[in-house]
Amino acid sequence: MKNYTDLANCIRFLSIEAVEKAKSGHPGMPMGMADIATVLFHDFLIHNPKDPTWNLRDRFVLSNGHGSMLLYSLLYLTGYKKITLDQIKNFRQLGAITAGHPEYEPDAGIEITTGPLGQGISNGVGMALALKKYCQENKFQRTPKVYVFCGDGCLMEGISQEAISLAGHLQLDNLILVYDNNKISIDGSTDLSFSDDTNLRFQSVHWDVYNGKGHDHQNIQQLFKKSQNAKKPTLLNFKTIIGFGSPNKSAKASSHGSPLGQDEILLTKQKLQWSAKPFSIPSNLLSLWRKSADRNQKLYNQSKKLLKNNQSSIDNFKNQFDKFFDSIASDFKSFNSPQATRKSSESVLNYIHASMPILGGSADLTGSNNTKGKNMAILNQNNFLGQYIHYGVREHGMAAIMNGIAATKLFKTYSGTFLSFADYMKPSLRLAALMQIDPIQVFTHDSIGLGEDGPTHQPIEQLNMLRLIPNSYVFRPCDMMETIACWKEALKISNAPSFICLSRQNLPQISNKKINLKSFKGAYVIYQTSKNNDITLLATGSEVSLAIETADLLQNDNIAVKVVSMPSTSLFDQQPASFQKKLLQSKLNQVFVIEAGSTMYWNKFTTIENIFGIDDFGASAPAKDVYNKFGLTPKKISSTIKKRIK
Repeated sequence: MKNYTDLANCIRFLSIEAVEKAKSGHPGMPMGMADIATVLFHDFLIHNPKDPTWNLRDRFVLSNGHGSMLLYSLLYLTGYKKITLDQIKNFRQLGAITAGHPEYEPDAGIEITTGPLGQGISNGVGMALALKKYCQENKFQRTPKVYVFCGDGCLMEGISQEAISLAGHLQLDNLILVYDNNKISIDGSTDLSFSDDTNLRFQSVHWDVYNGKGHDHQNIQQLFKKSQNAKKPTLLNFKTIIGFGSPNKSAKASSHGSPLGQDEILLTKQKLQWSAKPFSIPSNLLSLWRKSADRNQKLYNQSKKLLKNNQSSIDNFKNQFDKFFDSIASDFKSFNSPQATRKSSESVLNYIHASMPILGGSADLTGSNNTKGKNMAILNQNNFLGQYIHYGVREHGMAAIMNGIAATKLFKTYSGTFLSFADYMKPSLRLAALMQIDPIQVFTHDSIGLGEDGPTHQPIEQLNMLRLIPNSYVFRPCDMMETIACWKEALKISNAPSFICLSRQNLPQISNKKINLKSFKGAYVIYQTSKNNDITLLATGSEVSLAIETADLLQNDNIAVKVVSMPSTSLFDQQPASFQKKLLQSKLNQVFVIEAGSTMYWNKFTTIENIFGIDDFGASAPAKDVYNKFGLTPKKISSTIKKRIK
């Protein structure tokens, strides 16, 4: 039997020394979970450090990401090329991939970015779901496991309940959650704020639950073995000691988020009988670690043969984008009925789901978001071949689960909810952008146009909140053809999330024959009353038709207007300055903007007096009355513009 104690101490001392050198970090968790991680990586985890992105590998997710040195130590010890000893020595330093919290780097074995606690649990649910679906579709005998390490903080965060509830409902039997039950949080004992019956909580949402001793290698082995043939997701609740091995700081909050200090490190070495120099792993132990994944070689070779003829149809589909969307546009070239863009989006989805590997869904708003294409089968515990997930009322969990799905790169994933609920999802949206992964969020009911549901549901600042997220794309189409263009761009994007914001209310068809799907730059001239225009009127989404009505009123007073529709501010911002200037210029060099939301973003195009928006909350009334209340009518806007010009 391997000497797991010495192997675990390799993790402990690499972690201790890296934190000490960085003068910051969290040594306590890696010290406490080293024994569990050692058994997992030596006896159970199916992976190949020489091929980090092998599709049929198991996934290891560190939800309690502050203990990131545990992960980096494991990756270095098992032989992932990108995690060198120099990377370990430069923990938390500029330019190193060994960041303070894990940052998505699949080529290095870092499966997901986990920062805010609870994210990793939800990401793991998404990974397990995608892997189970992928393997059932391709009739692979083995479904990879997803092992998620988490702590007390992850379980205190509300997002964890959303995720574990759905995982239990879907019976994700390839998901194993390993709980570092050390009873310590930053403020001290978890008794200060946490007295849940954790096992009962998981059992109540249909998980298998086992209690374990986190420093007893035989017991750890037994519990991992039990989890291998589970019929449900599994919680392994391991009692551990934070800062294990430290004579004065173990089982104390002082080992959580600060270096141990040189004196305590020497005492810890004495207690754990470790004599190696800092950042030095004895050759016999390093050899055992480097060989730990060799047991997977036969399975790896077999699976590579299976995967050889299984090229991702996402890649195949990308080669046909233009032809595919030209076909959709052709079918709607004569479409002229007023329609909500949420309904237009549904029409696009009717084509997409039959042509590419896609996983859709909604947070209990399928009929309102119109996110289910016709003939899309439901994915549930009895049918993982389905393409549509009922997430239930779990917006934040949904977004984080989608990040897990997107990180596997097996499916393109999208889901829907109301735009005002983007607030519930913000941390996960931000992390998708940070990771450069590509989930698509469909946000319907995108303005005061939803009317009677009132200010709680009428988004004001949310559009600009989304626009402020770096490396993300915001789309707000005005009709069917713009919706087709926005879906095309969103599906093409592979390195950023997309947010497609859609109307509840019916809108006229106005972009047909104006928009160029082959060269869509985020904005274009949709209407003009003269070739030599006095002013430019800029609008998005449901306000584009309002801008055109306003232009017609101004034309009656001999004011020539160019109306620019900007369905994607994100794409427009990426265009050359010369294109932007030419599109917006007019004789009087006056740009006026109409958008039924916060005015802040538009200040870069014009002065605040030229922006017709809403910097207050909405009102509960029919849509027409709400627009009138906030002065967003052709008559009121044209009157103000005339005064401004004079």
